[in-house]
Amino acid sequence: MKLILDNVVKSFDEKEVIKGATFEFESGYIYGLLGRNGAGKTTLFNLINEDLKADDGVISVDDEKVRAIEEGDIGYVLSTPIVPDFLTGREFLKFFIDINKGQINDLKTYDEYFDIVELASEDRDRLIKDYSHGMKNKMMMLLNIISNPPIWLLDEPLTSFDVVVADEMKELLKQMKSDRLIIFSTHIMELALSLCDRIVLLKDGKLTMLEQGDMTSEEFEDHIIRILKDEQNDTDAQGETGRAL
Repeated sequence: MKLILDNVVKSFDEKEVIKGATFEFESGYIYGLLGRNGAGKTTLFNLINEDLKADDGVISVDDEKVRAIEEGDIGYVLSTPIVPDFLTGREFLKFFIDINKGQINDLKTYDEYFDIVELASEDRDRLIKDYSHGMKNKMMMLLNIISNPPIWLLDEPLTSFDVVVADEMKELLKQMKSDRLIIFSTHIMELALSLCDRIVLLKDGKLTMLEQGDMTSEEFEDHIIRILKDEQNDTDAQGETGRAL
């Protein structure tokens, strides 16, 4: 499957955030989406997930034919998870499975699902309101694993985990990427370089894939920083020009 962005534009009032973004994402890879704070990473995810409507351009998928995005194509894990605090983890999992049972392949027991994300046995019957941020993110990741959409949008989901759990989730994502298209947004460059197969910059409202080539990780990291610093310098220069005028 391919996710195709063709000249996508999105503005808020007078500010154009996404400025003709064009890119093709392919299944089998984890893409690291990098950009400065305010670059529009979450806006781009919301456009792909159809939570926002683009001002111009087309977002489509190609799975033997080009078509519009349909319900069930996308799983979206937000940086701030939205979960029902009044349910236990097991009750929430049961509710989700009950309403999606017809679309779930290879149905497992609740505890088998909890084992996948290594949610501790003593936490499975606790109220979600008492879960840590990282545990809530685990629940959201688990719902995607169960529903198994072909496209995953992950908006900084690992930043709330401790180092051990983050490493476990990284390995899980690597195991699952073969038949999925995963776009992983983060502001932590080391995380992107250790997890992702391809690095995509959102810079000045457009998407560009960087070729690592023969560069070491340190050289590649320095290369990315230089590009993003150039963007900030360009923005500052435009602001100075505007004030002079």
